[in-house]
Amino acid sequence: MSYGTVESLRKIPLFEQLSDEDLDEIAQHLIERRYPRNATVMEEGLPGDYMYVIREGRVKVTKLSEDGREKILEMLGEGAFVGEMALLDQRPRSATVKTLSPARLLALSRGDFLSLLRRNADLALHVIQELTRRLRETDDQASSLSFLRVKDRTKGLLRRMADEPPDGGLQRMTPSLTHQQIADMIGTSRETVTRVVKELKQDGWLEQAGKQYLVPNEA
Repeated sequence: MSYGTVESLRKIPLFEQLSDEDLDEIAQHLIERRYPRNATVMEEGLPGDYMYVIREGRVKVTKLSEDGREKILEMLGEGAFVGEMALLDQRPRSATVKTLSPARLLALSRGDFLSLLRRNADLALHVIQELTRRLRETDDQASSLSFLRVKDRTKGLLRRMADEPPDGGLQRMTPSLTHQQIADMIGTSRETVTRVVKELKQDGWLEQAGKQYLVPNEA
């Protein structure tokens, strides 16, 4: 199914450096899929034949720990992509992806994805850069779990997830987060996160707007 216009595809970071000709071709291969909140898009351990670009909505990427608990690896929003690893190495899915809100995803099959990578160096480079970023973030998380206190890990997570202020303001805002989601991502309990969030507010470092958090726009 064809998707949208060249202009709309170019707003997606994965495709922004591609030529109009390449975007026209990609549009012929993308399949739009809609999911309700809490729907499973991909499941850890199962084979994968498609990667997905998030057109609208948010998803969480999770793995099960040895004791059966869900560990949140990442939360992704519009423009991000998931599922490319299983297409590149043809191994089972390494994580589960579930929607945090109603979502529209653009699916690209393994054959089309690999063909585009072989023919387009800019697209291949963007995928490599994103995989490198995720690897560095995983390394940072592993290091913080080993060496930093829960309070510092919470601050580090909120900084990473907060968007840059569009007007160069003094504060950045995170997406909606629950204490349980924060706990899952930094490897602690919800009760501990609740105490830490209260302390960060008392310190004047953190403000809250509903389920979103405001953190300093530090250099």
